[in-house]
Amino acid sequence: VQLVESGGGLVQPGGSLRLSCAASGFAFSRYDMSWHRQAPGKERELVAVITSYSGRTNYADSVKGRFTISRENAKNTVYLQMNSLKPEDTAVYYCKGRLYAIEYWGQGTQVTVSS
Repeated sequence: VQLVESGGGLVQPGGSLRLSCAASGFAFSRYDMSWHRQAPGKERELVAVITSYSGRTNYADSVKGRFTISRENAKNTVYLQMNSLKPEDTAVYYCKGRLYAIEYWGQGTQVTVSS
């Protein structure tokens, strides 16, 4: 089982990034997928989630209207489009797959928002 995040980097405030998470080794389309983030000295928090078949989405209040989660089951990939980035969005971003009590995590990708 692997979840590999990519697309992180350094961006100026107001900029955009698109994160990708490529999954392998499990039945991706059956899993709810989510993005989480952890800033230095803070607990890991849920950013956005997309359900398996219906594709329903939900977002943390802090990113609503700025971030969009999506998935391509044919490519076993989940995305996080991040617009209007703020310095407080700086964190390591992780993707997660969940099916009932089974959870898989990626290794994370660093996002730094700074001028």
